[in-house]
Amino acid sequence: MLLITGLVLLFVLPTPWNVIVLLACILLWLGEVGIIWRFSRKKKVRTGTQTLVGRKATVISPCKPLGQVRLGGESEIWRARCAEGADQGETVTIVGIDQLTLIVER
Repeated sequence: MLLITGLVLLFVLPTPWNVIVLLACILLWLGEVGIIWRFSRKKKVRTGTQTLVGRKATVISPCKPLGQVRLGGESEIWRARCAEGADQGETVTIVGIDQLTLIVER
């Protein structure tokens, strides 16, 4: 938008000002692009199973040590392993993933 504004003002403003405004618009545009590029590269995108670590789940069949959990009110049901054991209805935290089995703790 800044480049379009600069190009329009290039033909509207008198001679010395049209070049100054065009250069200012180009510099502002480059600054905006630089800021967007910098902030977009700060945070690494998390996808797949790594997004599950740290989430809470509800035990739907006792994990002693293997059972099943449901992820927070959703219809996702996963096989889970809990070393210390967890009874039905307990809330557990996902600490890791081993293939298609969630590793959970109380």
